[in-house]
Amino acid sequence: MMVRSDPWLTLGMSLEQCLKAFEGEFKEIHILEIGKELAGFVILQTQGTFKGYIQTIYIDKSFRGQGYGKMLLQYSEQSILKYSPNIFICVSSFNTGASKLYEEFGFKKVGELTDFLKKGYSEWLFRKTYGPIIGYDVHPGN
Repeated sequence: MMVRSDPWLTLGMSLEQCLKAFEGEFKEIHILEIGKELAGFVILQTQGTFKGYIQTIYIDKSFRGQGYGKMLLQYSEQSILKYSPNIFICVSSFNTGASKLYEEFGFKKVGELTDFLKKGYSEWLFRKTYGPIIGYDVHPGN
């Protein structure tokens, strides 16, 4: 699914490279099914310096524009706020639709990572925060 859509398509990522996104410790993979169809998924990084990092969020083309991306973002935020006041996500600089969605959702652009995934392309790092790590217990409502 990933290999056939952006940003992975534009970046020329292979199936093997996409599959590596699912590997590693301290990752949670959450699947969105609509009926019996795989509509999307999200991969969260739950530990480390950037715990609370939404590593990958994907909605299948046939389900886009129906609010499922916002739903996965809300779900991810509620999951992350159980252990971190900070939520991070990267977006390819050419993926303006995703950048707009994240900004509407309260994320702020905090930095540019040039030549991060592929030479000639930048990734924008976004952050949504509910406060500093030190002293954070649990976000109210969690």
